[in-house]
Amino acid sequence: MTTATSAFDVARIREDFPVLQQMVNGKPLVYLDNAATSQKPQSVIDTLVHYYTSDNSNVHRGVHTLSQRATEDYDAARSTARQFLNAASDQEIIFVKGTTDGINLVAHSYGRQHLGPGDEIIISTMEHHSNIIPWQVLCQEKGAHLRVIPINDAGELLIDEYERLLTPRTKLVSITHVSNVLGTINPIEQIVEMAHSRGVPVLVDGAQAAPHMAVDVQKLGCDFYVFSGHKVCGPTGIGVLYGKSDLLEAMPPYQLGSEMIKSVTFERTIYNDLPYKFEPGTPHIAGAIGLGAAISYISDIGMDRIFAYESELLRYGTERLSAIGGLTLIGTAAKKGSVLSFVMDGVHPHDIGTILDAEGIAIRTGHHCAQPLMDRFGVPATARASLAFYNTKEEIDVLVKGIDRVIEVFS
Repeated sequence: MTTATSAFDVARIREDFPVLQQMVNGKPLVYLDNAATSQKPQSVIDTLVHYYTSDNSNVHRGVHTLSQRATEDYDAARSTARQFLNAASDQEIIFVKGTTDGINLVAHSYGRQHLGPGDEIIISTMEHHSNIIPWQVLCQEKGAHLRVIPINDAGELLIDEYERLLTPRTKLVSITHVSNVLGTINPIEQIVEMAHSRGVPVLVDGAQAAPHMAVDVQKLGCDFYVFSGHKVCGPTGIGVLYGKSDLLEAMPPYQLGSEMIKSVTFERTIYNDLPYKFEPGTPHIAGAIGLGAAISYISDIGMDRIFAYESELLRYGTERLSAIGGLTLIGTAAKKGSVLSFVMDGVHPHDIGTILDAEGIAIRTGHHCAQPLMDRFGVPATARASLAFYNTKEEIDVLVKGIDRVIEVFS
């Protein structure tokens, strides 16, 4: 594996990912759909296999050896996630199913406690549906209002408008760290500081940030941060909700059952301490352990080095795609992550994706669970090539040749 001090050897890194070694439609796979899900290194796959073949047991409930080994690895994964986010304690790390689940937990547990008629929640135009619908429904239930920060044509937040939206009625700001469509990197520290100056807590959707850059929740100052395991080279069905301990302590449980209790009688229940209060039932043990292995893998490479490498890929990809006649990039923010969304004159994004697939190129097409953002740019959908640290400039060249093929078909 690449170490934090060695040169960024992408060829060596690619050897760690079995799925990248295959042919698709007779062509070498070019996987450019990383914003949807990332591929998994052999170390993560081996970790999952090892758990199921050697340590498969429930955690926190057994005195036998298998249970103790599983519990040790499960608890270690929580500590790994805490270090990854630089949270203050393991108690602030809640294992959830993913980003969507984490946002829903906060909406149900924190939101229902603090939102009333006439109150307001602020989100932005570039949010994923998962950071729109829970707040929309909560506002409808409580008689509250959803306020939306507008963006400019480059896909950047209008901070002056955000400041105007912050009022005594604002009870929460919920904002994406990096747009899954535009790649825009939002100024989270500034957003948090502005909200906190008015006593307003902030949730950050880190689904598209955690895989690509160093995240320090204490430096950001946010009150909640969520991300999904499957986007950081880990398993599906597992993710992390970070929350400041004082807020989590005051929040009621989101779901009820075993494990999240200390004591139960028919008359009353005493809830468990953090983080277990929010983790009812048998957890996704293999998923959490696999997530720990995935975080260790990308951390060993180095998040700053990953960001720098992907930034160079993005620069190269932006130059190559911008030179193609009839192609328009959607999302040109000055601070941007490794996403290239585009439309082509006279060609539906679905047709772009289909033709590219025939060339072995995997991209995403559609509205990317961000229909209000599509409306903002006046398009029904985009084609999206999203990059990861195991992608190469040569793969971007293959993408450009694939787009040339699209042009030939529709010329």
